[in-house]
Order: sequence, then C-alpha cells, then structure tokens
Amino acid sequence: MTVAETYSALVARESGDGVVLAAEERNESDLPAGELTIAVHYSSVNFKDALAVSPRGGVVREYPIVPGIDLAGEVVASEHPGFVAGDLVLAHGYEIGVSRDGGFAEFTRVPADWAVKLTALSPREAATIGTAGFTAALSVAALLDNGVTPESGPVLVTGATGGVGSVSVDLLAGLGFEVVASTGKSDAHSLLRELGAARVIGRLPEDPDAKPRPLGRSEWAAAVDCVGGATLAYVLSTMRYDGVVAASGLTGGPGLNTTVLPFILRGVRLVGIDSVQLGIERRREVWARLQTDLRPKHLQLVTNEVAARDVSDVLATIKKGGVTGRTVVQIQGGF
Repeated sequence: MTVAETYSALVARESGDGVVLAAEERNESDLPAGELTIAVHYSSVNFKDALAVSPRGGVVREYPIVPGIDLAGEVVASEHPGFVAGDLVLAHGYEIGVSRDGGFAEFTRVPADWAVKLTALSPREAATIGTAGFTAALSVAALLDNGVTPESGPVLVTGATGGVGSVSVDLLAGLGFEVVASTGKSDAHSLLRELGAARVIGRLPEDPDAKPRPLGRSEWAAAVDCVGGATLAYVLSTMRYDGVVAASGLTGGPGLNTTVLPFILRGVRLVGIDSVQLGIERRREVWARLQTDLRPKHLQLVTNEVAARDVSDVLATIKKGGVTGRTVVQIQGGF
C-alpha cells in the first residue's frame, strides 16, 4: 500500500457554539509532520475523543482537527531506520488527536518515537486494546510492582464496564486475583462475571450524598480506580493496611475530598497512572507484555465494531456513559 494523493478523514470544526464532525477529503499535503506515514486500519472510541468534539471539552488546543487518540495500521513510508514499509504499528497518546491529527483518517504521520511495532497483535486487536487497555495494563503493572499478589486479598475495580475497567477485570482475573467489580449498570453484571469478576457490586459510594468518612471498614487489598471524585475518596478510606490504589480516571470529577488518615494510619499508597506522556521505552515494554503475558483473554466479549462513518453516534453515546467495553473503528473501507 502507498499513500494516496487524497484520503478520507473525519474532521472536527468549530461551528457557532458547537463542534461539528464530518467526513472530508484531504490531500497528502494535509498530513502532519513525522517520520512514519501510516495507513490507518483501525482506531477506537475513547472518552477523550468525545471531549474533542464537545464545545469547551478542554482537550483540543485548536480546530480544525482529526480526532482519534488511538491508531493502528501499516507503515507505507519511513524516514527512520527502525521502521520499514510494511511494518504493522500502533500509536497513541502524546499529541495524537488533541493537538495534531489523529486516527480517524485513512492516512496519518507520526514521529517514529511515538510508534510501537506489532508482533503478536493485529491492528484490529491493538486498536481494541488501545489507550484504555494500555492504561489498564499500566494499572495492573503498578499493583504488581508494589508487591500486590493474589494472596494479598480482593482487588476492587471501579467503573468496571468502561474501557479501562473492563480490561482491568480481564487482566486481574487472568492473573488469579479475586476481582470485585463495581458498576452502576445492573445489566452488565453477567458480562463482568464472564470477564472473571468473582463478585459484582453497585456504584461506590452507595450513598453519593453521604459525607465521606476519613476511614471506613478495611476491605480491599488493592484497587484500580477509573472514576475519581467521591468514588476514589471512598476507595481510599476502605483500603486494607498497606493497600495500593492505581488511579487513572476522572469521570466522577477531578476533585478528591479525603484526608491523610488512609496514608498515615494504614500505609495506603496512591499511584497515579498516565498513558499520555509516558516515555516510549516504557510504553514499548508494556505493549510487549500486552502481546504476551498480559494479553487480555476476553477482548471479544467487550468489543463492538463500527465504521468510521458511524463514529459520531458512538461519541454522543459515550458522553452520556452509555458505552460498555471497547468500540473499535474500521477506518480502511469505513467511510
């Protein structure tokens, strides 16, 4: 495959007080700078992509832009000795889809230092895992690196039906952990059990209007928190002694109303998880594990596929919290 003189892309443009996403035909001269020209086979839908097409979403620096923070496909031209035409690669994070054109286009360019070679995953599988699955793998790795083992006790996953949460349940269960999945979606309990959750509970805290307690009953040896806000405050207050919390989300809000008591009385450790600016060497290490020992076992259970032409509908749904699991986007042939 070679780069086409023209290609299709979904372009977000400001219009009045809103942002409009529509398919456009673009020229090769519109491609961003970078050593690798990539024919994008698949992208995926993330909450950040929904913010990119929302007025005052807070993630896009300047419009117009091609959203899509994940992309996976084939190198069609390389100006870097580490890559050749025909290599299958993925790229995500950094500036992709927020300050430079992203994955909702048939072609794009990225710096070689942002790309990861695919050896055991197809572009579709890589895009399905995407930023969300990568964040889940970072979260699980953080627990392991901090000494958490299956013998430590139950591990809580909040926001368990989301992209990060569902893959976290899958990964932790595959490693032999007793996983307790927390979700507000009652119709997703059977899915979470299929992913390996030993127990499924409702959204935390149970009473969102209750005043948070500095310390609650010790319950969790570790937690993957994908929600933030009042949920994270509750999780911290209910950790067991020496517990570890990997936090990556803020769908419950960026605020954190807590005290120092979980940290100084129970030795709780709060580990922040960032998948955007993480250095490429660590990024490649984690992706190597996602293609081997940390490869999700039940991706097919949490994956929906849509064509690029139908992405707008999914973005509208994900903003309302109506999407479960991962949505992969067919780019080639999807316009």
